[in-house]
Amino acid sequence: MAYQLPPLNWLRAFEAAARYNNFTTAAKELNLTPAAVSHQVRSLEKELDFLLFERLARSLKLTDKGRAYLPAVRRAFEDISVSTTGLFGTKGKQTINILCTVAFSVSWLTPRLKDFLIKYPDINIRLHTAIWTESLDHDNIDIDIRSGHGNWPGFHSQKIHTEPSVLVATPENVRLIKQSIETGDKSLISHLSCVRIMGCEGRWQKIFDTHLKGADLEVNITVDTSLNSVQLASSGACVSLVLKAHAQPDLDSGKLTRVVEQDFDYDDSHYLLTPIKDGSSKPETLLFRNWLLGQAQIEQ
Repeated sequence: MAYQLPPLNWLRAFEAAARYNNFTTAAKELNLTPAAVSHQVRSLEKELDFLLFERLARSLKLTDKGRAYLPAVRRAFEDISVSTTGLFGTKGKQTINILCTVAFSVSWLTPRLKDFLIKYPDINIRLHTAIWTESLDHDNIDIDIRSGHGNWPGFHSQKIHTEPSVLVATPENVRLIKQSIETGDKSLISHLSCVRIMGCEGRWQKIFDTHLKGADLEVNITVDTSLNSVQLASSGACVSLVLKAHAQPDLDSGKLTRVVEQDFDYDDSHYLLTPIKDGSSKPETLLFRNWLLGQAQIEQ
């Protein structure tokens, strides 16, 4: 099969110029002169018989055709880069800097990292954890994993998965809650509180009205991470509403059980973010991105 392709150096010039909106900066990356990059882009435009850029006084602006063409070109280069690194390895040890919340790291990411490290032994992982990732400096971060709505300025985002929340407590406390609702004896659960996670306000009232009606429970403690919420529930002090993945280890061990069998779906999902900044993502970063999204896909 004969592929109908323009010369790859023309496509590289187009992709770099589109990333920087500038021939001069693209030329520095490609080790060419600005005139050479401009010539290659004009050659591509002539080959395609369409303008890809509007030439402005001090910058470039993609035309509608250029904007439509760019994702496919970029994806093709990323696929070649990922395949090359995945099959033939990197030149020496490479490092990926990953930032994520403590809860996601402990409950989901680190239990799966062994698979990546076995497959790609020449890639080092530097894992940074924080409670509120938005507040940190992202200059040296290759991948940022956040929970939220999926729209953060300055980042490309891809959904990892949508995880339901579950209502959990110790088996003994679940028994007492049900007994209190059935008998009306509020003293059975006078020792219990409900724990709220910062950023997840407003979720308890509906649960009180529909699933815990008759239980004399209140939200008396607020924490800044799901791990604290799970530990409070496991200690017997609280009822917790947390992402299922964060509670799963304690559910599996029997420390916790569900207060109700229903899952609770909210708008938030986990997203993988890569910064929109000078230069494209490193091939090892793309490898990790593809691996992580693949792991999430396996479990769906």
